[in-house]
This record gives sequence, C-alpha cells and structure tokens, in this order.
Amino acid sequence: MASHIGRIGVDGIKSGKGGTPLVCLTAYTTPMAKFLDAYCDLLLVGDSLAMVIYGLETTRGVTLDIMVAHGQAVMRGSKHACVVVDLPQGTYETSSHQAIASAAHTFVETGCQAVKLEGGTEIADTVAAIVDAGVPVLGHVGLLPQKAEGRNDFKVQGRDDEGASQVIADAKAIANAGAFAIVIEGTVEPVAREITETVAIPTIGIGASPACDGQILVTPDMVGLFTDFTPKFVKRYADLGQELQEAAKAYAEDVRAGRFPELEHCFGVVKDEI
Repeated sequence: MASHIGRIGVDGIKSGKGGTPLVCLTAYTTPMAKFLDAYCDLLLVGDSLAMVIYGLETTRGVTLDIMVAHGQAVMRGSKHACVVVDLPQGTYETSSHQAIASAAHTFVETGCQAVKLEGGTEIADTVAAIVDAGVPVLGHVGLLPQKAEGRNDFKVQGRDDEGASQVIADAKAIANAGAFAIVIEGTVEPVAREITETVAIPTIGIGASPACDGQILVTPDMVGLFTDFTPKFVKRYADLGQELQEAAKAYAEDVRAGRFPELEHCFGVVKDEI
C-alpha cells in the first residue's frame, strides 16, 4: 500500500484485510513523521510517548492536550500515512459523553484520520458511540498498557483458556462496535491468529502473530533510541542511540580542544581568511 497516492484513509486500511501486510509505526514529532511517512501505511501517535519521550514509568500520565499537540506535529510531518492518535487513560472511560468529547476534540484539532482506544467488551458501547458521532476508531485488545501501574504489569495475554476466550471476545466486540481495525498487543500467537481469521477487519500485531494483517512497533524501540528495556517482540533495525552518543562525544571533544567552530562556521569572515 506504500505506493498509494495521497493520504491513506481508514477505508484504505480496511481494504488491507488479507492482503499485503500493513506497515505501521509510532511517531510523535514532525521530523520523525517526515522520515517514516513514505514507508508506512499507518502512523500511530501512541501514548507510548509517555515512556519514550517523557520518561514516565508507564503510558499513564499524559494528557489529552499533550496527545493533541503531538498529533498536530505528526500531521505536519506526514502526507501519506493514515494518522491515528491515542486517547490517553482517563479521557474516555467515565461515560460515552466524555469519550465522544475527547475523540471529537482530538479529531478536529489534529486533523487525524482516527483515534485509538484500549479495551474490549467493557468499552464496546463507547466505541460504537464514537463511531456514530463520526470519528473512526482503531481498537486495541490483549495487553492494555493503560491498565499497567508499573512495568511488572506488562504481561502476555491469552495464555490459558479463560484468558484466550476473553481476548477473542474483546476483539469481536470491538469489531462489531464499528472499529475499522484492531491492534492486538502482547498476546500468544495462536490467539492472535484466531482473531485475525475470525474478525472481518484488519488486525495489527505487536507481540502477536505474523498472521496479523499488519505489524506495528514503537519506533524508538525499533531504532535503539529507547533502551531502558526492550520487549521480546522488538526487532532492532538500527542503533541510533549509540550513534547519537558517539556524535555528542566527538562534538564535545572538538569544542574542548578548540577545533569547533572554525572560521568556516562563522559569519562576517572574509573568504580569503578561511
């Protein structure tokens, strides 16, 4: 789908069911969105920024205003990918009225294509209400980071029959509620595979199954810019954190040794003096 002309909408993502796997990554800033946009079908402005940008212990703690600001930044940096913005914890659970207000505010202020909510059967009515209000929804089942109070709460889902049945029921409920696609996170492979084969909308895996209709990773994990811990499901494609450290070290050495700046880096200097 990367050859699509113009921005991909939610219908474009829905059409990816059973086809070439959808390529999805997180983005939080304008420069990062510019780097990723041409290669992605979907960019998620994830509340994972709480951890990888703001240094919080979990994804909790970010406000709707913060998510909107980052959503605006990603929209400025992208022209191709479908942009989805997370509704953070505490902005949609109280009532359908609260959820619609949060979703509509995010949708209008950022110009994004959809919002994402975490949860299953317990928020199906909320998802339906948001969709009925005209805001597309990306679902999220399995491991739900917003429910984690610490890193030890990030546990793989669907390991026993009861857990597997619950994740499957959650996915079906969100699909029936009108979501255009569902993220399946931290779920045992057979369960994610069964969900993908069962629901009519695309599934996007993160620590789930290669059978999913698409895959997503947290970009700072994928490129080595977040190293506090690395989930098992992450494949690191670069080590930009190490390169950044080496660049900072070289810069510091040049400054302290008087090698930078040189006259070529200065203004008001006669060319013959350089």
